[in-house]
Amino acid sequence: MDLTPLERAYDVRGRKPATEPGTMLKILLYANMERNYASRGISSACRRDINYIWLLNGAPAPSHHEIARFRSQRLSQCSEELFYQLTEKLKEVGEIRYEHLFVDGTKIEANANKYSFVWKKSTNRYEARNEKKLETCFEELRRKYGIVCSSAEELGAAMLSRATGPFVYGRGHRKTELQRDMEQWQELLKRRQKYAKYQETFKGRNSFSKTDPDATFMHMKEDHMRNAQLKPGYNIQLGIEGEYITGVSVSCERSDQLTLIPFMENLRNHGIEYRDVTADAGYESEENYTYFENIGTECYIKPQNYERSKTKKYKSNMALRENMAYDAERDEYTCQAGQKLRAKHVGKRKSKSGFESEITYYECDDCSGCPHKKNCTRSKGNRQIHVSKRFLTQRAESLERITSKTGVLLRMNRSIQSEGAFGVIKQDYGYRQFLLRGNRKVTTEILMLAMAYNINKLHSKIQQNRTGTQLFEKDTA
Repeated sequence: MDLTPLERAYDVRGRKPATEPGTMLKILLYANMERNYASRGISSACRRDINYIWLLNGAPAPSHHEIARFRSQRLSQCSEELFYQLTEKLKEVGEIRYEHLFVDGTKIEANANKYSFVWKKSTNRYEARNEKKLETCFEELRRKYGIVCSSAEELGAAMLSRATGPFVYGRGHRKTELQRDMEQWQELLKRRQKYAKYQETFKGRNSFSKTDPDATFMHMKEDHMRNAQLKPGYNIQLGIEGEYITGVSVSCERSDQLTLIPFMENLRNHGIEYRDVTADAGYESEENYTYFENIGTECYIKPQNYERSKTKKYKSNMALRENMAYDAERDEYTCQAGQKLRAKHVGKRKSKSGFESEITYYECDDCSGCPHKKNCTRSKGNRQIHVSKRFLTQRAESLERITSKTGVLLRMNRSIQSEGAFGVIKQDYGYRQFLLRGNRKVTTEILMLAMAYNINKLHSKIQQNRTGTQLFEKDTA
């Protein structure tokens, strides 16, 4: 591998590292292959384990401080470039062909305190309450001290100029009325700054952690209880091909829908183009369908209603649009009670990411007196449905693709390869929480783990004489 990016991470004006960067990279990769993640554990192994000593090749064992600095400060600047160098090596030996990509995501807990949460709704409420107090206090202080000003800074400076002596603190000292008013005013301004900083940190999210601002509070995959506590974590997206990890993305989004396009764009930025992409129902959206149409990549995404549509309860639910007859010529639906739902107008709907969909709004002529209304809608008026015709067409095309012979084979392999990779990482490797904090450092952690996973996988396939295989074939026996 070309270690030039790693060498560039060191300051040319700084002192020479005690351990060569290439040697440190080997140690860290081997440690990840052996499920040894903590810097203290790696440092201890470098003094006692013969394999680590051989990798050092006569160099002194690095301290845990050196390992921690190397991982968080040096490696974080070039880990992504090193990872894609490894995937290119796998391509050269015929293990990767950039044909079939299987995408899946999981949530891994961040190294943040559980009770360090900041919620957007609460922040909005507290911020509005503080602004109201500021307005009231501003008028009271101006009137009380006879100050003519128009800004908070001018008021604070004017009040400070009225002080006849220094402010006192601690027990045994009596504060003046001016000092008490000044401290109250400064506290309100301090809270304003704090809430403004919180709003900048949210970046479209509903929560973040004070000890790791990049982490979002979300339900972990291991929390099977219905009322399980929310934990700070990251949404990790992996792209798998031939059982190897070929793409990694770390996101603060709780939903998988909004992570697919940034993940694919990151691959394309590294010059990687896939013939087709397979993903589960959590990635289905009109935005994602449209994206794959624009880049010319065939996608096999399971519709969100695919499994439910097979049930008897789903087919007998008269409230569902799928169970209504549609007349394409007249552009109208007919419910099971015989009522017509006609197109009223067409509007736009914008998603969280800014994608616009064209929505057609249908409304029933008259639902009054219908004996099935309580089973059809909770609205007091007539039944309405909102339909994106483009999305329905895209969903139908995707359904046809995933039910084809190729689609069934790819979906089976997605379950084996994607779910299998996460199973190995979480269960076999025991990797369930990050050690570092911040998106950049967390990305470095997962990239090193992915590189170690790929090396172990290559060794396993060589031992099993399965090199060059891309897909598991369906057992027809």
